[in-house]
Amino acid sequence: MEYMLRDAFDDLLQTACTPQVVRAIESGADDGAALWALLDESGFLAALEPEAAGGAGLGLASVFDLLLLAGGHALPLPFAQTLLARGWLAAAGIEAPAGRIAFAPFVQDAAQGRQARVAGGAVADWVLAADGEHARLLATDGLAAEPDGVHASLAVTATWQTGAGRALALPALGLRELAGLSMAVSVAGAAERVLAMAVAYARERQQFGRPIGKFQAIQHELAVMAQEVGAMRIAAEQACQIGLPLAGLPVCVAAYRNAAGAAPVSAAAHAIHGAIGVTAELDLNLYTRRLLQWQGDAGSAAYWAQRIGSAALHAQESALDFLRTQLIPQTA
Repeated sequence: MEYMLRDAFDDLLQTACTPQVVRAIESGADDGAALWALLDESGFLAALEPEAAGGAGLGLASVFDLLLLAGGHALPLPFAQTLLARGWLAAAGIEAPAGRIAFAPFVQDAAQGRQARVAGGAVADWVLAADGEHARLLATDGLAAEPDGVHASLAVTATWQTGAGRALALPALGLRELAGLSMAVSVAGAAERVLAMAVAYARERQQFGRPIGKFQAIQHELAVMAQEVGAMRIAAEQACQIGLPLAGLPVCVAAYRNAAGAAPVSAAAHAIHGAIGVTAELDLNLYTRRLLQWQGDAGSAAYWAQRIGSAALHAQESALDFLRTQLIPQTA
C-alpha cells in the first residue's frame, strides 16, 4: 500500500508541482490555491487522521515517502507541516482547522506582544506556535506578517498580541519536535533530488573529451554527497518509526543530521555544476535554496545537538546503552 501511495503522490506532483508552478508561487504570481485544492482533494493530507474522522489511519512510517517526495519536488506550500499537524492534533483529540498550517517552533517577546519566524507563513492559513509551555493555534489573517527579505522565500516574521488565538493542551516541546521532523524529511527529499541532478550533470557534461564524472575530483564530490544524502534519508526514516505523539531523541538526531548536512550537499552540487549552477534558469537553485532555507526552519543544528548532548549527560546508562535505547527508535 505504501508503494501505491508513493507512486500516486509522485504522479500528482510531477503533473501539478512543476518548476514553473514552484517559481510562480514563490514570486507571488500564483497563490497556490489550485495546487492546494488538488492536494486536499487527493486525501493525502488526511493520511495520519483516524478513519473515523475521514482519514486513512496511517502511521508516520507509512507517510515517510509522501513527506520525502514533497521535499524532492520543492513543494512550495506547507504540505508536510499540515499533514503532520493534522495527525498530531487528531492524536490529541483536537479537530484540525481547514487550510494550510505552518509552524512557529520558537516564539519570543516583542514590543507588540509575541513574535516568531514562520516558515511558509506567506502561504499559510494557520500557524501552530510553540508559545510558552504549550502550543497555540492562530489564524494568519490576525497576524502582522513581514517577509524575511530572502529571495523567493515564503517565510515571514509574524507578530501577534499576547493571548491571541487558541491555546491548546499540547506541549510546545512536542511542536518543536514535529517541526524538526518536518524539516528533516523535507531536507532529505530535496537532498536526494540535488544528488540526482549532480550525477546526471556529471554524466552529460563533457570536458577534455570525456564526461566530467570520469575525473577523480568530481567522483570525490559525488561520493561525499552520496554519503551525506544517505545519512539524511536514514536519519529521517528512523525518526518516522516512533509514531505520534513524538517521544524520544530520534527526531533530534534526524533534525541535527539533516540541518548540518544541508549546506555541504548544496555546496558540492554547485561545485559540480560550476557557473551554470547559479543561474536562475537552471532548476538546481529551486532545491539548493530549499536546503539552505529549510535547514534553520526548526532551529539550528546546534540546538538539536544541545538536546542530544544534554540527554546523554543526564543519562544513567552507559554510552552504548544510551545509543541503543534512546537514539535508535524502539519499535514493537
